[in-house]
Amino acid sequence: MEHFHYLNGELHCEGVSLRAIADSAGTPTYVYSRATLLENLAAYDRAFASVPHVVCYAMKANSNLGVLASLARAGAGADIVSGGELHRALRAGVPPPKIIFAGVGKTREEMREALKAEILLFNVESESELRALNETAQAMGTRAPVALRVNPDVDPQTHPYISTGLKTAKFGIPMDRAVPVYENAARMPGLAVTGVQMHIGSQLTKTAPFADAVARVAGLVRALRDRGVDIRLLDIGGGVGIRYKDETPPTKDEYARVLLPALRALGVTVLLEPGRSIVGDAGALLTRALYRKESPDKTFVIVDAAMNDLIRPAFYGAYHEIRPVAEAGSSRPAETVDVVGPICESGDFLAKDRALPRVEEGELLAVMSSGAYGFAMASNYNTRPRAAEVLVDGAGYTIVRRRETYEDLVAGESIP
Repeated sequence: MEHFHYLNGELHCEGVSLRAIADSAGTPTYVYSRATLLENLAAYDRAFASVPHVVCYAMKANSNLGVLASLARAGAGADIVSGGELHRALRAGVPPPKIIFAGVGKTREEMREALKAEILLFNVESESELRALNETAQAMGTRAPVALRVNPDVDPQTHPYISTGLKTAKFGIPMDRAVPVYENAARMPGLAVTGVQMHIGSQLTKTAPFADAVARVAGLVRALRDRGVDIRLLDIGGGVGIRYKDETPPTKDEYARVLLPALRALGVTVLLEPGRSIVGDAGALLTRALYRKESPDKTFVIVDAAMNDLIRPAFYGAYHEIRPVAEAGSSRPAETVDVVGPICESGDFLAKDRALPRVEEGELLAVMSSGAYGFAMASNYNTRPRAAEVLVDGAGYTIVRRRETYEDLVAGESIP
């Protein structure tokens, strides 16, 4: 996270002090570095420059309009999984010919809206969905561009909750069923079969699972072409990990290097769906220590951010580095603490048994590498307003989502 750095004793995002952001926007607040977003996107474009490709940012990682618009202006498309994400993508200026629609449970209304927008591709995950999309497109007098998500049954060696490429997953069509399902799809008058899609999981830190999966899918592409199914697009998904603690994920160049020989040989346009690896290390959650609570067995630092703001530690057991905004000098004693929030749940923690410089009440902390699956998975549990979001650009910043008010929380409700 090179764009988060200490300057004159205070943690900055690019050229802006996080203390200044806290003074203006309050806490908890998500802070994003625009420079990091654009550098991560550009790294994918450079790595895959030798083949036709489109980087379709996986919106589920972070769907803030400011983030989306920044990426869209730099040439990114979008990987969406709902009608709401389609609405956001279009609002942010993502060109419809760069939008791909994934997900196992698309409704017919969502299909209609995507067909009206003339998106690039539907990634279909079941035979039932194929039939529904065919009927929807026919009723509209059009044809839906389709890829089937195939399940290569590759172990991505990641957390089971974010592993999607095994045969036991709810995602995709089994590889041994793919050819007959493709042949059936090719006969449906409302479909234009143009691609193959795969996605084996998230936060992968090795290239071997990617290479194995692409090799298996490349064999399927050749088999389909032999049967007269013209495959022009190959969506290789996303899933490249980032560094949270001591992981060593592949660089974009290393990722591309193991895949490009097979992709070049196929002569396809490559679609990529990176999410976490574009926005994850571009964000930090800014929070303030409220209280210290000490007992003979445990010391707690109670902060104003909670599991409703960042659920990954409670949900996945995920690790996020925590840095004091005021740089800790050598004279500041270290201690082992649990960093917890105000939610009425024992699972409400941001870190357990974490060694930190002593944290005083009122002090600002930054929870690092929280740009992905942070605000996107936030909730209003305990009737807590969701955090503000700030996008930093050089020496300036914009509050790209204001903090919710109590009135926002009850705006859609009524008392009978």
